[in-house]
Amino acid sequence: MKKLLIVTDGKAGHENQSKAFCTALGYGFDCVRTAYPSRAHKAFSYAADRLGLLCERPFAIEHTDGSYAAVVCAGSTAFYPGKVIARRRGIPVAAILFPGGYKLNFDCILAPTFDRPPRLPNLIPIPVNLTSTSAAFYETGIAAFRERHPAGRPAVAVIVGGPNAFASLTAESMRRDLDRLFSATEGRERWVTTSRRTPPAVEALIDTYPFDYKLLYSRDTFNPIPAFVSLCERLFVTADSTGMISEAVTRGSAAVEILMTLERASSKFARFIRDLEADGSVHVFDGSLGHACRKIDLTPAFEQARQLLNL
Repeated sequence: MKKLLIVTDGKAGHENQSKAFCTALGYGFDCVRTAYPSRAHKAFSYAADRLGLLCERPFAIEHTDGSYAAVVCAGSTAFYPGKVIARRRGIPVAAILFPGGYKLNFDCILAPTFDRPPRLPNLIPIPVNLTSTSAAFYETGIAAFRERHPAGRPAVAVIVGGPNAFASLTAESMRRDLDRLFSATEGRERWVTTSRRTPPAVEALIDTYPFDYKLLYSRDTFNPIPAFVSLCERLFVTADSTGMISEAVTRGSAAVEILMTLERASSKFARFIRDLEADGSVHVFDGSLGHACRKIDLTPAFEQARQLLNL
């Protein structure tokens, strides 16, 4: 079977979604990195695409001689190069995330509903971002975690991100949430992990709480999240990361609680949370525990994508 070619901007959040898509379709993949020399070159790509021009001059891309069944691209830097490379090779191209600003004439687009994409025959709306669909990935993660923390009582876990353009994360707000969380989860083991974006003051605060398992990213870059989403009966996730929340609502059986850190109710992050809450997949933590256990199955979306790409 031929592989799929991932055209990537090198951002983990984009590249990992492309890899998850390939894996879900049962294909291997190769990755080639692309970039624009300047903002002007990227701006030219939007104009060229709207004029129907397939031009390789605006961007640089790694060379590959392989034979591929389709091209997959995610993120604004990869959309136009992905389309150009696919058309030059005479193979279909899939865009992951909504390619705003470019012509929507990709063979297949998987776009999050929180971007409010238009209805098109080649566009598949999905309620979450793509995350790993590999059972082996999670089995390996669980085994590695169990070497660090053997099985104990039923557990709840806290996954902490960090501030971004739409969300804040302060020690004061985290203290409020952790005090309420500890009060609401008596009798359970409590696990926590931070991320590369977690502020030092928040990590320092978390370190003062008596978690049964604690990973502070500034000290240890081990990834316990595959084990968290697979083993816990309840997950608390900060609202700043669509990726972490997407993983929580598509894997395992845990009820999902959102620790609200968003500053703008009109942001796409807020729409994302509201849509999942209305669907019964998350509960916004207010000191009381919800029962949001519904998991999202993306299998129908992947099958539709397979048909659009003739794979």
